[in-house]
Amino acid sequence: MASPTKNISASNTRNGWAWGFTPQAESWNGRFAMIGFASVLLIEAFSGQGTLHFWNLL
Repeated sequence: MASPTKNISASNTRNGWAWGFTPQAESWNGRFAMIGFASVLLIEAFSGQGTLHFWNLL
């Protein structure tokens, strides 16, 4: 009788959360960076001023 093996699909492991400098963590970091960059562009487009001026830091 063959021993049962557990197959984990690539889609489950690729987007899973893992600690440390792993490819999964770098994918999440890239996604968060893209969201942050897009939000800065939207703030500048709708307010007419830079992000630091928008938050009264300059």
